[in-house]
Formats: sequence, C-alpha cells, structure tokens
Amino acid sequence: MNMDYGLFQKQSTKLVMTNELRQAITILQYSLLDLNEYLQEQQLDNPLIELKDQEVQEDLVQPKVNDRLPIYDQKSKNQAGSENPSMDHLREQEDGLQDYLLNQIRLLQLQPRKRRIISYLALSVDENGYLKQTINDLAVEMSETLIAVKEGINLLQTLEPYGVGAFSLQECLLIQLDHLETRDPLSERIVQNHLDNLATNKYRKIANQENVMIENVQMVADFIQTLNPKPGSLFCRAPAKYVIPDVIVTKVKNKFLVNLNEQHMPKMLINEEYKKMMGNKNVETKEYFKQKFYQFQWLKRSIVQRQQTILRVSEAIVDNQHAFFVHGPTHLKPLTLKRIAEEIKVHESTVSRATKNKYVQTPRGLYELKYFFNEMVGRDAAESSSSAERVKMFIKKMVDEENKQKPLSDQKIVHLMKSEFKINVSRRTIAKYREELHIVSSAQRKRFS
Repeated sequence: MNMDYGLFQKQSTKLVMTNELRQAITILQYSLLDLNEYLQEQQLDNPLIELKDQEVQEDLVQPKVNDRLPIYDQKSKNQAGSENPSMDHLREQEDGLQDYLLNQIRLLQLQPRKRRIISYLALSVDENGYLKQTINDLAVEMSETLIAVKEGINLLQTLEPYGVGAFSLQECLLIQLDHLETRDPLSERIVQNHLDNLATNKYRKIANQENVMIENVQMVADFIQTLNPKPGSLFCRAPAKYVIPDVIVTKVKNKFLVNLNEQHMPKMLINEEYKKMMGNKNVETKEYFKQKFYQFQWLKRSIVQRQQTILRVSEAIVDNQHAFFVHGPTHLKPLTLKRIAEEIKVHESTVSRATKNKYVQTPRGLYELKYFFNEMVGRDAAESSSSAERVKMFIKKMVDEENKQKPLSDQKIVHLMKSEFKINVSRRTIAKYREELHIVSSAQRKRFS
C-alpha cells in the first residue's frame, strides 16, 4: 500500500442539493394553506409574480363556508351588497381566566390592601387555574405576611370557576366539593385520603379502609369524574385550525374519480410590465429581472410537479384502498409508503412528502392521506392480513359492547379476534393498540354496580 503524501485525481459522483431542488422538495410537502402563504411571500420578493384567485366552482366542492372564517358573520353583507364582512361584524374577543377573576374581584367590597393581594393572586394563576408558586414565594413577591397571603388565597378560592387558586389536584377537587349545595362526606374523605387508589380503580381497597360497600365507592368515583380537574381550561380556547382538502374523491356510478382541489390555489401569472424590463439597457437591471424570471419559471414548474405527484399518489391510494371507499373503515387494508412508491416509480421519501399534511375529501368524510397507510397485522398462511386501523376499530367495538362488570382482558380479545374476525394477533399487540386508543386495562374498566 502506498502511504506517501501527494496530489491525486479521483472521480466520484454525488448528489448536490441546489436551492432549486430544495425549493421543489419544500413545496411538495406544503399543505394547500401553507403553499398559499409561501406564494404570497414569493410575490413580495419577486415583482414578476402575480397571483390571481381562482374562480370558485361550487359544483366541485361543497365545503361549509361558515366553518372556514370564524371571525365574521358570513351571511351578512355590506351596503354594496358584497359578501365581504365589514368591521361591524367582528366578534368581540372573549375574556380570559384572569380577566374573569378580576371582574369578580371588582364587585367585592374589600380594603385596598386585600384587593391588591387577591388581584395579584388572580394574575398568578396558570392557564389551568392553579397557583404554581408556593405561599412563601408569593409573600416575598408581594412583600406581605404569610397570614395575609393565605387569607387572599382563601378568598380567591371562593370565586368562580370553583377550584381555581388550588395548589394541587386534590385541593382543586376538595374546593369544588366544598361548594356543593349538599355536603358529601364520603367523597371528601376519598379525595382527601385515597386519591391515588381512586385513580387506579382500587375500589375494593378503598371500601375496606372506609368500611363501606364497594358500590358506594363506585358511585363516588363516577361523581368525582364529573368535576373539572382543570377549571381554568374553560377559558383557554386555542384558535381553530381549518383544513382545506388538497384532493377530492367523488363517486361516479361504480368508479371513484380523483381530482385536485384547484379552486383554493391562486393562479400564478407573470407581470407583463416588469417582464419588459428584461430588455432594459441597464446591465444590472436587465440581469436582475432575468434572474427573477428564472425563479418564476422554476417556481411554476415546482408547483406543476407538486400537483402531478400528489395526484398520482392519491390515485394509487384510492386504487389500493378501493374496499374502504366502498364499505368503510372496517375494510381498510394494510398499505405502505414503499408499495405506493414502487407503483408510481418514485422514491419512498417523495410519497412521504406528498402525503404530509395533505387531506382528501371523500364521500365518507375528510381524511388525512397518511390515514390510508397502515402496518400489516395478523399475517397467516391461510388467512389474509389486516390493517392496524381495522384491528383498532374491532378493539374499540368490543370494549364498547362488553359487560362492564366482567370486562374483556387482552387475552380474551385475542381469542375473539381469531374466532370472530379471523385475525391472528398477539396479546402484546392488543395491549399496544388499546393504549393508543386511550382505553384502560380490564381491571380499571371493571364496574361493581
């Protein structure tokens, strides 16, 4: 082996990620809403780009318009008769938890010092209505005594929603029980002394320690579940997120037709006035607009390629999941990204990007394209495989219909899957899917009355 130093020539091939290629990949994984925002940004940067809204054709898609613009009263029209909402129809901003508490404090007859303390405490609660700081920390921050702060906390806990101003879940529930018209000593004792056992459905242990019937503990548990563990969450309303389908599947006779939702994508045109600037005598101006023209052409090709890829992927999905569109979710078949990629002759990562954050409007409802990809479960030589989503639906159906006094164990569900639906799955798989469905174990589902 030659270990000498020197200069040598070597040929090699490698993939260079250009800005144009990176742009095409990014555009492919954008949802329709994200793509609209991206084109708006590109329009600000490139004077050659002009965006024109598509003419809405209501015979193609019939979305509920009042679900897309929550701020406005869309049925109202301005004086000119147009459907554009005016400022008179803007919805008033709803008060948050802290504003709601401060409005109640204003109605209380309090001394200035007490009003200042309780107002500070109201502004210190988190979005769930809890006080995260200790009493000592609050006293130091307000330069007040512990007694004064405790009195302020007690007063805060009398305000609505009941349970606000607590330091823990246990205290929050006790506050709500304390404000009941009729006191329930058993519920208070169970929350005070057996909250951990209550959370794990150890009703028999609680009944033995409290010397009551297990049915009474079950009733207390049912009642406590009606209380609000996060009283402040009523005021924490996240802004609504709206979905516009990228693909529309319609049924014509016995066939399912796949079309792109073009009506929400603006047309990208070229500004003819600025295009003339490419013939400008000034060299810098001429080169600038030539570069912008090249960017315009590449962006348009990237969008066309995006649309074609999404359409091909969607058509392949509909072909593979034809039984789903005919009979419903219980007939969803196992499907992988690799299989679709091989059918349309693209890379697997391309299919992943084409289905990311994309939705399809079908005769059976709105679904994310990722929904139709399911891992294979229960492969048997004599029987066909099933999708994970299908198995989950069967699990949920069994649990909903089970005898709550004798709930089905995971092993029993395994036997029922095999005998009723001809699906061979392991107990571990059943437990995994049950947890993904947020279904507790049979011991926790058991009811005694």
